[in-house]
Amino acid sequence: MYLKSLVVAASLLIIPASSAFAQRTTYHQRHSINARQDRQQARIARGVQDGQITPGGAAHAEANQAKLASRENSMRAADGGRLTASDRHKLAREQDRTSRGIYNRNHNAATDPGVLPR
Repeated sequence: MYLKSLVVAASLLIIPASSAFAQRTTYHQRHSINARQDRQQARIARGVQDGQITPGGAAHAEANQAKLASRENSMRAADGGRLTASDRHKLAREQDRTSRGIYNRNHNAATDPGVLPR
């Protein structure tokens, strides 16, 4: 009985302490344009790894990502290194379009014949 209460007491102390050290991401870190581009790039890589995206489809998706990054850089350059609300909205719409393209490439019938399905 003593051991059981000791384990319960220790777990009650450890769980809150461990959550205090957990990394917290801010809203801006999760929803920034660059973070979204990183997530989309990871989705492309996963699709290639799983064989769901063909090499040509991956090249097309990555070209779209590069265009988006270039457009972001030109928007920032035009506004002194910052993005206006309008610029953010335009980039978000373009990212939505790119995301749909990645989804469609991952869920179409064309697969890379060199990769075995999991």
